[in-house]
Amino acid sequence: MYFYAARQPILDRNKQLYAYELLFRDGLQNAFPEIDGNEATSRMIEGSQFNFGLDDFLGDKPGFINFTLDTLLKKYPGMLPKEQVVIEILETVQPGKRLLAECQHLKELGYTLALDDYIHQPVWRHFYPFIDIIKVDFRSTSIDTINEIKAAVAPFTHIKLLAEKVETNEEFQTAMELGFSYFQGYFFSKPEMMQSKSLSPAQMTLAELLYETSKADMDLAKITKVFERDVHLSYKLLRYSNSTVFKRRAEIETIKQALVVLGQSELKRFLSLLFTAQISSDKPAELMRMSMTRARFAEGIAGLHGKVDTAKAFLTGLMSLMDAILDEPIDVVMDKLPLAKEIKEALVEKKGLLADYITLIQFYEAARWQESSQAINDLKLPTDKVPDAYHTAVQWANEQMKALGD
Repeated sequence: MYFYAARQPILDRNKQLYAYELLFRDGLQNAFPEIDGNEATSRMIEGSQFNFGLDDFLGDKPGFINFTLDTLLKKYPGMLPKEQVVIEILETVQPGKRLLAECQHLKELGYTLALDDYIHQPVWRHFYPFIDIIKVDFRSTSIDTINEIKAAVAPFTHIKLLAEKVETNEEFQTAMELGFSYFQGYFFSKPEMMQSKSLSPAQMTLAELLYETSKADMDLAKITKVFERDVHLSYKLLRYSNSTVFKRRAEIETIKQALVVLGQSELKRFLSLLFTAQISSDKPAELMRMSMTRARFAEGIAGLHGKVDTAKAFLTGLMSLMDAILDEPIDVVMDKLPLAKEIKEALVEKKGLLADYITLIQFYEAARWQESSQAINDLKLPTDKVPDAYHTAVQWANEQMKALGD
């Protein structure tokens, strides 16, 4: 049996990563929510124990995991470390004495509790002493209702409000003004304002290197000279090539040695990541991590598909959030960069197989499982391999964030 899961980031008021919500499904043809909620939670716990480590998905951040009343009564949360999870009580669970007793018990054990898709009822007041986070569907809940919720929880100062389905920066700003502490949705992946932004000399150097390494026959001597005239870039290259990601037996000491040992494929990855990291330095770190995950996932899809160059797929995935990073429309961004025609067509015109890969990735990110299934079928990808490619991409992105850190 294969384990299928995705994750969605939850950010704080500074747009810094606070946690992830882990989203489960049971196979490509049996899309949640058609499967029983009890089984979904059971499989999520089973998967986290035996199929993948929570660290792989979460890093050092907590993970929100959905629980039904039945799974709470069966004491399933106790199978997970309290430091690593937030017990999210599904909106289908009705408030009652049994649920109240479980909430009190979990709170005594030190768990963090959240109410999912909260529908305001006075009876929930009995639960407030044990609840840490209340999740509100920002798109289906009126501002009047939000203000009612705020007034009801005001005496319980430990309770934080989380706005779900925040998809635009305008919605994020409104939620901020309403006093929400946490935000879930891809609002940070859309440009906040339209403006002309020129690339710095260092960024242009990286763009030049991206172009040089995209050629069929790389000019190693020319690339080495570019590195040698940029001390900061050389330091990053040596640090990266000597990182634990590669598990080298001997340390690399020269630019040329680093280039040779890394090889063309890994060098392309490094330059792509460094370019994205440089221009996204004032953006939420999760946006960079998301770009990396997309890149590796696209590369994995291309490898399974066998019809597109994997390095080209990698770069397409990495560039797919460049509009959000530069706060400009994607067509304006693409005009500035010396990228392959297929990449520009995929990102600007949504044409070609590379565009299909990005569409599949976006479905997967949003846990839109039915659309994911259709996209996988349309591409004739091996259905049992796609989840593995995603999990590998998530783990790899976590490693790269550490390797590229200061």
